[in-house]
Amino acid sequence: MTTRRTLARGTCAALLAGLVLAACGSTQPTPSQPAAVTVALATPSSALTPSAPAGPATTPTALPSPSSVIDPTIADLTGVTTDPSRAHRLPLAVLLDDNRIARPQSGFNSASIVYQAPADGGETRYMLVFQEGDSPQVGPVRSARIYFIHWASESRAAIAHYGGDRQSRSYLRTFDGDRLTDLDALDGSGKAFHRVSSRKAPHNGYASTTALRDMALKHGAPVSVPVDMYRHPFVAPGTPASRAASQRISVPYRTGLIEYRFDRASDLYRRFVDGKEQVDPADHKAVTTRNVVIMFMAFHTDTKIEPGHSRPVVDSIGTGRAVIYREGHRIEGTWSKKYQIAPTRLLDASGAEIPLVTGRTFFQIVPTGTKVSSEP
Repeated sequence: MTTRRTLARGTCAALLAGLVLAACGSTQPTPSQPAAVTVALATPSSALTPSAPAGPATTPTALPSPSSVIDPTIADLTGVTTDPSRAHRLPLAVLLDDNRIARPQSGFNSASIVYQAPADGGETRYMLVFQEGDSPQVGPVRSARIYFIHWASESRAAIAHYGGDRQSRSYLRTFDGDRLTDLDALDGSGKAFHRVSSRKAPHNGYASTTALRDMALKHGAPVSVPVDMYRHPFVAPGTPASRAASQRISVPYRTGLIEYRFDRASDLYRRFVDGKEQVDPADHKAVTTRNVVIMFMAFHTDTKIEPGHSRPVVDSIGTGRAVIYREGHRIEGTWSKKYQIAPTRLLDASGAEIPLVTGRTFFQIVPTGTKVSSEP
């Protein structure tokens, strides 16, 4: 295992060095919202798309090699133009608490992708995925759940968490160094985390992206993403005239109402939690996003996964309804994820992929039947 991870790290480092030498004149995006790429990006070729597995869900087939050159200045997860040393960095996926006393959480405005999904006890949990952005404070960090791990594994991320349920711990041990890099604060990565005195445990565990990246490298993680990793298609922002004048989206959960309000001038959605605008304590700015994706998934609890506990089960593998919001417009679609580390694709009625606008994306996972509403 040590030899394989060392070789993988060296290969990715060589790739990154080549990309850096090939780039020129790029700029780093601001923490609050990455700058938009100046041209539309083409839909990835089939050579970048993993094929369906021939065997069980746990044994996907090998990914093919890409057939086209990847732009060294375009970030994999957002499609924005950025410094080539950041565009293809190994993503960091951090599990965050969403208990009411854990709010406001830190790190949203530096994340490339944010997931929110149902979790234990009727609460929700977040997963922030960082690539080109960095945050000095991310948290409160909480334990892992298997469906979040499957989403993080799509980009072979390093996953930061404080322990997890039995199913998650088993998966992390099995695939550490292969599908992912495990950064467990309770098992070998504690030095990358710290406790804050302003909150009580277990809602006071924090980290920085710098500390987590350093720890990932100590664990033998690759410097950058695999060249053959799936990359979602992106398009450049439209003109102001092409954007809707306004839009409001309401996403109800048992422990709070999430709202997004579109601002035509900035081409961004501002985020609200229980009627109050969300502000990121890490940079003291309002939380914004370019895209909002609602994915409807079957949800239930199971007492057999871990005796003595009622664990959440989200059916994140398969297909289901999706609604994509971008630039004030609403698009009906379908999400599709064929197996554990397969990409989650967003498809229209014809089966073609629905591109996102370059920038941050929030994925709101809700139980099937949830009444999500939107209005001008």
